[in-house]
Amino acid sequence: MQSGDKETGQHAGGHPRLERFRPGKVVLDTSLFVNPDARKYFGDTPTEALEGFLFLAAQVPILEFYMPPSIFRELLNFIQKDKLSGDLLVVLHQKPPSKYELTCPAFLLYELIEDIRERINKGLRVAESAVRGVSSKGEKEIIQELRRKYREALREGIIDSKEDVDLILLARELDALLVTADQGVIKWAEKLGIKWLFPEKFRDYLLSSIKKARLLDIQI
Repeated sequence: MQSGDKETGQHAGGHPRLERFRPGKVVLDTSLFVNPDARKYFGDTPTEALEGFLFLAAQVPILEFYMPPSIFRELLNFIQKDKLSGDLLVVLHQKPPSKYELTCPAFLLYELIEDIRERINKGLRVAESAVRGVSSKGEKEIIQELRRKYREALREGIIDSKEDVDLILLARELDALLVTADQGVIKWAEKLGIKWLFPEKFRDYLLSSIKKARLLDIQI
């Protein structure tokens, strides 16, 4: 039988029993590193932002970081892979959601269909408005305005890609904190009761977690 401190949960050698501690889980979206307003807290470019995150994340043993492979592949399109350290694959775990095991409330399907119907109607009204303005505006101006308003009507605040769904499902599966700037992902995460955080607050979250880990005397 091993001797140890029952109150602190340490072995006789003085090392914490990490197996008793369940680290929190965090799921990351590409927007954390790609969106200029989000990444500026970690670096000026996507590559620098990712490096800044890895530097802090490596100091937080009380958290585990995940990203769906579909999101990770998307991120690789924006970074300089030759400048990244090996910490990337150690700190940031790639995990797809368990698509065949997970279940979602049926009401989400009804709400998604209703949302899509409303957006289609908005898109039609935007197109009709553009046609009426043809006589008073130039073709180039009309097309630019139509594209902008049509995009707002159909894409803002909705999950419109498989990558968005991967993020939401993985965060639900892991009961993780979701870090994203995508308003559509946030909207549907809230419907499923998923915890989320704006990227602007994520650096402060990591720094607070580093302090907490030190107070708990948890070693990497």
